[in-house]
Amino acid sequence: MKTPLRAIALAAAVLGAASVSAQTYPAKSISFVVPFAAGSATDQIARALGQSVAEQGKQSVVVENKPGASGFIAAQAVATAPADGYTVLITTNTTHAANEHLYKTLPYDPVKDFAPVALLGKGGQIMIVNPKVPGNTLWEFINLAKRQPGKFTFGSGSSSSRIAGELLQQMAGIELLHVPYKSNPLAITDLLGGQIDMMITDTATGLPQVKAGKVRALGVTSWSRSPLAPEVPTFHESGVRGYEMGYWFAAYVPAKTPPDVVAKLNELLGAAMKSESAKKFYESTGTTPAFSSPVELAKFQGLESAKWGKIVKSAKIEAE
Repeated sequence: MKTPLRAIALAAAVLGAASVSAQTYPAKSISFVVPFAAGSATDQIARALGQSVAEQGKQSVVVENKPGASGFIAAQAVATAPADGYTVLITTNTTHAANEHLYKTLPYDPVKDFAPVALLGKGGQIMIVNPKVPGNTLWEFINLAKRQPGKFTFGSGSSSSRIAGELLQQMAGIELLHVPYKSNPLAITDLLGGQIDMMITDTATGLPQVKAGKVRALGVTSWSRSPLAPEVPTFHESGVRGYEMGYWFAAYVPAKTPPDVVAKLNELLGAAMKSESAKKFYESTGTTPAFSSPVELAKFQGLESAKWGKIVKSAKIEAE
């Protein structure tokens, strides 16, 4: 059967539009949507990279913070946005590896609703406590918690933060009271005020408070010590043998975004990661730059989802 000329013309028009799209992209302002509040590590990297992308593309980059619901709000906003490359989700493993194992239903599909763009960095977390909390080491804190089950509270403003705390309870054999927040900076505020006792957060959010003497650091979740705080031991060193937990940043756009636009955005972000503003972010937060192609990010996300699912199951966290 012959293909109608109208169908051929339509297909040619679509292909032609796709080929032109990357040549003109970006032709207007780009929105970087962040699932967490201003001041969070994800917000910081979005602004650092956005500055360079704006300079390269000769178009403004606006960072939109949409915190709350463990990243649901931001993820859904991007998933339903026009698939033209002008709405970009700058996110973490919270929305794209952990949430699917923590919640029975999601308002978005972390695979089907998005086109991967690039991996942007990896990092470890740090456990910090209010100065009034007894115990100067992680092991002392664990012993106190064992003697008083449920007395000490831990806050979390992301899935990474929450699971880090849940895994600590499971591996150390302690019981803490979990207090959820929309983002880690909000949890930090209550930690400083004494409303909660402890939290495990990204180094970008927690370390400045440690350096300022406002909180105490008891350990880092990475396998090796942070070069920014070499005096702080790892959980593994402190007696929680085998403990390791990290986080990662990545960029996604709505599914069906033209591949050439995705490739162009990947190129812009790759160059942005080498900019002075990005280097300052990586160096000041202890985050390791980690760049990838869209295909590599898709594979990495699949592996990470399986890993986080295993952690959630081993920590016996009930899906909400």
